[in-house]
Amino acid sequence: MRIGFDNDKYIELQAKRIRERIDQFGGKLYLEFGGKLFDDYHASRVLPGFEPDSKVRMLATMADEAEIVIVISAENIESSKRRSDIGITYDEDALRLMDAFRSMGLYVGSVVITHFTGQPKAEAYQRRLESMGIRVYRHYLIEGYPSNVDHIVSEDGFGKNDFIETSRPLVVITAPGPGSGKLATALSQLYHEHKRGVDAGYAKFETFPVWNLPLKHPVNVAYEAATADLDDNNIIDPFHLDAYNEVTVNYNRDVESFPVVKALMERIMGESPYQSPTDMGVNMVGLCISDDEVCREAGKNEIVRRYFNTAEELKRTGLGASALEKIEILMKQVEVTVDLSPAHAACLAKEDETGAPAAAMVMPNGDVVTGKTSDLLGAASSLLLNALKHEAGIPKKTFIVSDEALVPITHLKTEHLRSRNPRLHSDEMLIALSISSATDERAAQAIAASDRLQGCDAYFSVIISPTDRKVYRDLGINVCCEPKYERHGYYHR
Repeated sequence: MRIGFDNDKYIELQAKRIRERIDQFGGKLYLEFGGKLFDDYHASRVLPGFEPDSKVRMLATMADEAEIVIVISAENIESSKRRSDIGITYDEDALRLMDAFRSMGLYVGSVVITHFTGQPKAEAYQRRLESMGIRVYRHYLIEGYPSNVDHIVSEDGFGKNDFIETSRPLVVITAPGPGSGKLATALSQLYHEHKRGVDAGYAKFETFPVWNLPLKHPVNVAYEAATADLDDNNIIDPFHLDAYNEVTVNYNRDVESFPVVKALMERIMGESPYQSPTDMGVNMVGLCISDDEVCREAGKNEIVRRYFNTAEELKRTGLGASALEKIEILMKQVEVTVDLSPAHAACLAKEDETGAPAAAMVMPNGDVVTGKTSDLLGAASSLLLNALKHEAGIPKKTFIVSDEALVPITHLKTEHLRSRNPRLHSDEMLIALSISSATDERAAQAIAASDRLQGCDAYFSVIISPTDRKVYRDLGINVCCEPKYERHGYYHR
């Protein structure tokens, strides 16, 4: 895979920029982290060379200076809201994040439950955390937030929130997902710190859109595609243009809320340190792009992936028609079609040839490998097996999965688990391949090649099963499906 981003440079520059912002405010900074600290696969797809955990690795270089506060909304706890990408609830993800931070030597100081109004599940969650020895604070709904500045910056506003005890110069405010109340948490802390005579400041870490890339750069357009369901739009920051006569890119929600945020900081701090939402940011991603053309191409591919994912969601749930229409417009802006990847046409051609679901994948060297539905393998498992053979240098028609491994699995499925489908899913095929590797060196070579599939694009002529999708996701393979089911029916698992 071609590289377009200097990850080492990014970690160095980003840490330096954050330290500069800490010094700007006299040694205490509340840094709101937008997006994902972990598992930022969107960034790694549109900026080839960016590692999904780059941001948290950057923080690890500042481990002695930083502590982390995890924010979770009581409303999200009460509704059992789930992360769409990994399928777990926000409250469970907060625990996952704490474990991940601790494993990297980062200090998690506390959890803040925001929007608290006495929700029973939130109270139970607080008791659960406190039984683990985790400090928990409550922040409340504030009438008139965010427009009623006089009320918000008062004892009846931020003043009624718990003050979060922190001990380090950098306090990272993060959350399992959007809408958790990170900004309000940071501003509430500023209010309490300044009441106590402590100089402290606020800044925002938002990777996308990239402020110093053009508005219609494919990397920025890909962010619009990723947030099409939220109705986010990239725009020129008018406040920055007016203050500095410099064109920068931000997104509509930050621009729309900036006057209120500025007014709140003026009321808390006496004056606002920022003249624009771009000023508030510390993102250095745009300065670490090493090959703009590679990133442009990656951005275009991501827009097409978002199109297929949204079309599939519309097919499965009936939701997302307006988001799909928006992405179609974005595709026209960057002049791409659904056939941008050669794997798309290849998988449809294979389906026409065989009369059954098919698949195709673009390999790291640019070759296109296909897979078809057979008596023993579904299209997803067939494609994966052929891709592993390709990377291991094994001829496609060579059998590397033994009958001794295949037959017992199909027998178990049909005779004991009462499945009507004898074909192996991707995970079952990998198990059979692993068993075969005990006696066949070529099977072992195929398994060893699995790491080289990370970042490849796979296209399917039908919507694949959650089981197959998970295997591909775990291998780091990007999946796009035609928005149709293999069989006609009303209920699809």
